[in-house]
Amino acid sequence: MRNYGFGRALARGMAVSTLMVSMMSTSVLGQSVDLSKWSPEYVRSIAGTEEFDTAELCGAVTPLDYEGRLTFWYQGVFEGDPDLLRQYYKDFFEAFRATYPNIELEEQALTYNDLLDKFRTALLGNAGPMVVRLQILGGVEFASKGYLQELSPEDVGWKTEDFWPGAMKSVMWEGKTYGIPTNNETMALIWNADIFERAGLDPEAPPATWDDVVAYSKQIHDKLGVAGYGLVARKNAGNTPYRFMPQLWGYGGGVFDEADPNPTYEEIRLDSDASKQALQASVDMYVRDQSVPVSALTNQQADNQPLFLAGQLGMMISHPSDYNVMLDLQAKATGDDQTKAQTVIDNMRYGLIPTGPDGKRAVVFGGSNIHILNPEYVEGGEVDEAAAKAMVCFWTSPEWSLKMAYAGSNPGNLNGFKTKWMKERLDSIKFLDVTTSMLPYGVPFPTLPETPEIMNIIIPDMLQNALTGAMTVDEAAEDAAEKVRALTEGGGL
Repeated sequence: MRNYGFGRALARGMAVSTLMVSMMSTSVLGQSVDLSKWSPEYVRSIAGTEEFDTAELCGAVTPLDYEGRLTFWYQGVFEGDPDLLRQYYKDFFEAFRATYPNIELEEQALTYNDLLDKFRTALLGNAGPMVVRLQILGGVEFASKGYLQELSPEDVGWKTEDFWPGAMKSVMWEGKTYGIPTNNETMALIWNADIFERAGLDPEAPPATWDDVVAYSKQIHDKLGVAGYGLVARKNAGNTPYRFMPQLWGYGGGVFDEADPNPTYEEIRLDSDASKQALQASVDMYVRDQSVPVSALTNQQADNQPLFLAGQLGMMISHPSDYNVMLDLQAKATGDDQTKAQTVIDNMRYGLIPTGPDGKRAVVFGGSNIHILNPEYVEGGEVDEAAAKAMVCFWTSPEWSLKMAYAGSNPGNLNGFKTKWMKERLDSIKFLDVTTSMLPYGVPFPTLPETPEIMNIIIPDMLQNALTGAMTVDEAAEDAAEKVRALTEGGGL
């Protein structure tokens, strides 16, 4: 069994709890943009100030006439994504093939929930792709097991300083870099101002705290008979930790001490009083108040979207892309449904994620990273290095890093914020500045090999045990803490 102790110690020493901790000025870190000035106003001031030629930049890494072959897996668009993103995915692969016409590309799109499991299975049979784009919590697991090659921004023509410091932590293992961030994201609270007003709440004021979320959800349900808050508790679905962890951190809890300024990952906090308070808030909404969708145990965010558009849901946490999703859904509606949907869209509001009782605000610092595999785990036993680096360069370029995150995320390459497409984006995507404003409150998932199992299985299990009454809140939290303890002390997955 592999010894994870040394790597975990290094990860602890390098980790940060929020991006705010690691934001330093350009003069200190040579950053592409000045993260110390981060604000909606600053982002607008740099948008459209620089142009980048992707073909020229990537041609310096892999010649444009290079002949080769590449297999590539990635998380594709799914039912809850806006049509705009589907178009950009189509444009991306067309552009790559036009730029590198002599690279034979075999790409495979997988859903968020299927990608990790299918990738694990393929690796066991030495049948993986040459390049894979994984959700941000997945890379350390595979790097720690030797599946991934060392890969840094400098290997494909960029600088480490071109990427968020917090994002670079997610591709580090034992002091080495094993991938490059493609996009980074934070979410916001979305509410229906019309529902708020009819329920007797201030239509332009979101809940300030998580306790307010519980109270508002109950008031909406009691007065209007619709769900107040879009609770998500599905097992093995990324939507669940992305929505519950901000609540857990807000109340002062955590899996470990990952939300602290200098986490060590030595202390398990899932069974702390603060973590139990966060779990109790979900139980209060689901069991006591019955103010959230009864289908929350199996729901993904894609299930909340039509409820929100139909005026049957008052609040939810999601991306800026949900506004575009609502426009897409509304365009497909007919008759009275289309009119009702337009009313919801007109009343759609975005605000910062609520704080905990002590004013602590946090959100998951999410996104995806791209990696190149070691040859022995690839089908055929070979990796076409030049073709692989062409793909990595292309996706992490300022242009495509921005375009592939156009509707729902932010470019991994900070230079993307300076492109004309970012300016376009700010002008065309309503509420984008709100979710971008949440980036300084982002908390990266723990950079440990066990994190996917913890976030996708143990956290949802804890929620489901408490929500179904299979366990009390105390029992569910203590059971989850013990599972994390056994997993981490056992030395891996």
